[in-house]
Amino acid sequence: MCDMSALDNLVANTAYLKAQSGDEKEMRKRRQSLALPKPGNCESIRASVGQDFELLCELQPIGKKLFRLFLNKTHEYNITAHFLDELNDWELAEGAAKDKTCTNIINQFCKEGSTSFLSILSGEALEKCKAVTEKDFKVVMMGKVKEAVRDFLKGKPFTEYMLSPFFDKFLQWKEYEKQPITEKYFYEFRTLGKGGFGEVCAVQVKNTGQMYACKKLCKKRLKKKQGEKMALLEKKILEKVNSPFIVSLAYAYETKSHLCLVMTLMNGGDLKYHIYNIGEKGLEMNRIIYYTAQITTGMLHLHTMDIVYRDMKPENVLLDSQGQCRLSDLGLAIELPSAKTTTQKAGTGAYMAPEILTDMPYRTSVDWWSLGVSIYEMVAGYTPFKGPDGKKEKVDKDEVKRRIISEEPVFENKNFDPLTKDIILQFLRKKMDERLGCKGDDPREHEWFKSINFPRLEAGLIPPPWLPKPNVVYAKDTGDIAEFSDVKGIEFNAKDEKLFKEFSTGAISIPWQKEMMDTGLFDELNDPHRKESSTGLDQEKKSGTCTLL
Repeated sequence: MCDMSALDNLVANTAYLKAQSGDEKEMRKRRQSLALPKPGNCESIRASVGQDFELLCELQPIGKKLFRLFLNKTHEYNITAHFLDELNDWELAEGAAKDKTCTNIINQFCKEGSTSFLSILSGEALEKCKAVTEKDFKVVMMGKVKEAVRDFLKGKPFTEYMLSPFFDKFLQWKEYEKQPITEKYFYEFRTLGKGGFGEVCAVQVKNTGQMYACKKLCKKRLKKKQGEKMALLEKKILEKVNSPFIVSLAYAYETKSHLCLVMTLMNGGDLKYHIYNIGEKGLEMNRIIYYTAQITTGMLHLHTMDIVYRDMKPENVLLDSQGQCRLSDLGLAIELPSAKTTTQKAGTGAYMAPEILTDMPYRTSVDWWSLGVSIYEMVAGYTPFKGPDGKKEKVDKDEVKRRIISEEPVFENKNFDPLTKDIILQFLRKKMDERLGCKGDDPREHEWFKSINFPRLEAGLIPPPWLPKPNVVYAKDTGDIAEFSDVKGIEFNAKDEKLFKEFSTGAISIPWQKEMMDTGLFDELNDPHRKESSTGLDQEKKSGTCTLL
């Protein structure tokens, strides 16, 4: 007899895996009708983009690319851009390559006889540049000189750029970015999981082939459980963050029944799955250090924006197809302006810090505690204050709470080495002001991380210790994912509709622009020799078909 649930799962997995490999013929066909808005239709957006140099020329990928193309047209400007590129290469280089890059920079940009001499410098920065040696290179070049070069670019070059055809092209892309996003812009594939308010499924942008995870939050369920504001807060926090170690929000839109967050697809499974379901419980030490380095950098990014994560646990750390990890599920995260604290209870029992359990005011300290618990779990295959499941004793929530508040962790597992014990103990200090990460210190400077070059890690230059298999779906079978029951008796009012509209802002600038560049659509639509289809945006809008993404 045919097992229909197994067949459904096979079909869903096959379609999902096939989508990731893409269909170039179909993609080319869809893209023929795409075109940027005409320059004359983009003037209204000129004032709204502002004049923030960092945002327009460094953070937004398309803006950064077009500004660089503008700089290339003027020799003096091109030299400064080339210098910043070389300085970045030096920062990421190691060993002999780093020394060689240092020497090249000094000879190329710091010698007055060189054709690439930084003649735009003046005053102290100029004198320091001319006198720099390999010994004081980092202090001088990464300090005064780099600052002076960026200040120069923020002046005349930036002003000229904003009056150039390159900036006009940027405005065309910003107008294109504003296209309304609906469910019609995506193909939807298998369900990857369920949450308290809805499901997560795999989706693909029709016109680029980019795969994402779509978190679909049921509007009625949100209202019934009073979760609407929490959903909006999560969306706003995701919109702010920009780190390779935190899931990126690419789109936010609504359907008749759901609020949808379209985020980075993490198809390598979560760390909890890897700890408990592959081989012996626990992870290899090189993987633990690598993942913890990425987690730490991601959490520091949140903390610099006064965001407390509050739900750090292996289950919320996801791996992508390249074996890199990211923090996910920011539903419990909270923004706390500088010096402000909270006593609100939030998190998962076994990972909660003593200050949460004892109603003490806290800020980011709770995240470092949870990280200490998570490192312990990655090594041992169980959490420190609950112990292994194999033990006969039944540890209830109250006992776990008592142990967290009053007991020290015990290191029985053979895989705990002295440095690993030390960093865990420093993260698990009961007093907040004694905890690693809470004393004005940077946890990344602990000796446990000595094998990690953090600038290279952030640049994606350190190969991961483990790679997911491309033909494996690291998610539950579709038949194992429980169905939601209908929510009845819920009606929406004007206040609800206002919140839904505030949530549904469409494409998020930085991830969207990155998608345009990574998938080749940026180069294709900018090609001056490209023949534009007679359909165009306006005609496609009338027909009701998808125009962008």
